[in-house]
Amino acid sequence: MDALRKKARELLESGDSEVIIGYGEGSGNRARAIFVQKPEETERLILDDRCEQNLAVYLLKREVKSLGKPAIVARLPVLRTILQLAAENQLSDGDVAVIGISPDGELVDLPDFKAIEEYVDSLPLELSPEEQEQLEKIKNMSIEDRWRFWTDEFSRCLKCYACRASCPFCYCSTCVVERNIPQWIPVAPHGQGNLEWHVVRAMHLAGRCVNCGDCARACPVDIPLNLLTQKLDEEVFSNFGLKAGTTSELNYALSTFKPDDQENFIR
Repeated sequence: MDALRKKARELLESGDSEVIIGYGEGSGNRARAIFVQKPEETERLILDDRCEQNLAVYLLKREVKSLGKPAIVARLPVLRTILQLAAENQLSDGDVAVIGISPDGELVDLPDFKAIEEYVDSLPLELSPEEQEQLEKIKNMSIEDRWRFWTDEFSRCLKCYACRASCPFCYCSTCVVERNIPQWIPVAPHGQGNLEWHVVRAMHLAGRCVNCGDCARACPVDIPLNLLTQKLDEEVFSNFGLKAGTTSELNYALSTFKPDDQENFIR
């Protein structure tokens, strides 16, 4: 933690960054995102097992961008998010200073996208054993049981959109759920509207999800949304060989075309 605070102070004092996006103490013994703008405030930064949120969700926020060039405390999900945002032309090399954090909590020097790519390549991000077990259970269901499972899960949705708010890839200025001429997705939290919302969101994340898990953690009724997006990521990788958050080059499967793309998934 001392090394993190020292690095953050150096970035602010040198002028290389104007705001540090990191973790601080929150309510109820929880960690929360904080935005440090003064060197003396870097003592507020913390780093422990409570620090799970994908801080990259703030990089494209207008309010945060107005604070000046950011530096960000970046565990593996944040690093993968930065690469994917770059691949989607939302970030350029040099837009953000990265304070890389290894799985064991040590600082990692990652000066540019190429260094991030090489580091990320050595550390695949996997589901937890519990999540992998649950995903395998869902995959082994019959089509009818799988449909029943997800419709039951979505029926509990409150339409609070916490999943959207927590996701760094839900950055559209106007979401499809806000469009009412025509209205694509019903506003009320009922069965059909919930199903349409979650299917649309999952398809928008197919091949883009970096498995940070924030959508599931943010959900107040504990719908395992990350398992759905991870399954779609598996399908994209199986059919196109592309994995989100591994390169800063544009390679999003659903926005690019290659003559040798497999088509055996078309029924």
